[in-house]
Amino acid sequence: MQEKTMIIIGAGIAGLSTGSYAQANGYRTLLLEMHDKPGGLCTAWHRKEYVFDGCIHHLAGAGSASKYYPIWEELGASQLEMDFHELFVQCETADGSQFNVFTNIDRLENHLKELAPEDTRLIDQYISAVRRFSRFELLGLPLYKKTDMARLAPSLIYLPRWMKVTLNDFASRFQNPFLRRVFPYVQYGIPQVPVGVHLGFMAGCHNRTLGTPQADSLTFSRSLEKRYLDLGGEIVYRSKVEKILVEGDRAVGVRLSDGSEYRADIVISAADGYFTIFGMLGGKYVTGLIRDFYARPPQEPQPFAVFVCLGVARDLSGEPPAICYFTEFPVSIGGQEQTYLNVEFYSGSNYAPAGKGVIIVPVDSTYEYWASLYQDKNRYRETKEETAAKVIEILENRFPGLGRQIEVVDVATPVTTERYTGNYEGRQTWTPPRSGFNVMLKGLSRTLPGLEQFYMVGQWADAMIGISTAALSGRKLIQHLCKQERRPFQVP
Repeated sequence: MQEKTMIIIGAGIAGLSTGSYAQANGYRTLLLEMHDKPGGLCTAWHRKEYVFDGCIHHLAGAGSASKYYPIWEELGASQLEMDFHELFVQCETADGSQFNVFTNIDRLENHLKELAPEDTRLIDQYISAVRRFSRFELLGLPLYKKTDMARLAPSLIYLPRWMKVTLNDFASRFQNPFLRRVFPYVQYGIPQVPVGVHLGFMAGCHNRTLGTPQADSLTFSRSLEKRYLDLGGEIVYRSKVEKILVEGDRAVGVRLSDGSEYRADIVISAADGYFTIFGMLGGKYVTGLIRDFYARPPQEPQPFAVFVCLGVARDLSGEPPAICYFTEFPVSIGGQEQTYLNVEFYSGSNYAPAGKGVIIVPVDSTYEYWASLYQDKNRYRETKEETAAKVIEILENRFPGLGRQIEVVDVATPVTTERYTGNYEGRQTWTPPRSGFNVMLKGLSRTLPGLEQFYMVGQWADAMIGISTAALSGRKLIQHLCKQERRPFQVP
């Protein structure tokens, strides 16, 4: 069979996955990436002797019991060492009260009942739900066979119910005022998250199918890049695609920002969905669902919009992986009133010299706030400095003397993310106004109506629930193409 050519736009996790599986199945691929390194949003960056990580918190497929583990083996990432933490997050208030979200279910149950014996019935309901969710892998559901789904039906029947309740809703049921205040923020500080998603994460941590790579996110992406290149793939960095070339409603290639063109039999976008559909393709090939999905949402604060990164001459090895620290009074940071900070801790030789560590504080904010400031570079820089200063002031209350130990400060905003990844408004996630979590869990569409030889992969086409689903997206597409051409699907 004649070797087909394929252009893949974007060398993030989905693009690298697509490329590796395509190379393993006889396609000749070219990956075009606007940045000078792989990974897209799955990245980290160096500042002096520190490494600041912007992505992986819990990786589906970290443990061999996970449905995703074989995929990371195929893509070259399974050799990385993983950590399985005893704590998911530690929630605490300025007066020293703590709620430790243990990853062991029995330990979590005992701790909750010690904190709030008056809420025993509600705690039993919550723990029972975690145990049910531990019988399957929530993020691995797309990989289950029909026979597995039938066997798991008694547990899966509860899934829709828990997906309709947010952490905020559930927390309001506690009688204990402390738990009522802190429980909404146990999942990365996002109270709008469905309880079902949180239950899936807790079950995954308990079962050790979810873990954290000891290496930073860029190193993780580099492992996928290496596998792709070893399979004979080609990557051209600093190559921003501005237009997908279409002839007779058939994708035939791409045009870069420098005017150069590349042609291929198949074009695949692993880039931002909005920019792909309404930018590179000019909004010509859409359906009502797609138009509705990408309807510009209200400018409400987005989680993980701003990263305040600190390199500190302080030993952080004894800290939990993350704390959710509630301030005594609301503080205006990044144009938003903040009542808590999510604080992430990194230590070890992958991130900092011996005896030192990294603190990263993601802050909710809006793109418009930072985009307007960016028009005046001085104001933009000054506001970033003010944002870091306010975060440091709050952290000083929790970690006395921290201010004197800070050696490096770096602030990344939604404008930063947009500049380096091309993601629309620097968004790392997309919560559609009406399509809701159904689309986020099942995906939108790999194809566009009326356009042939064009496909989309990644979190804008398939499920928006982590880099594991981005990797699966590339695998599924190449499986689909192999099936179309009636040839067996091969793994790397």
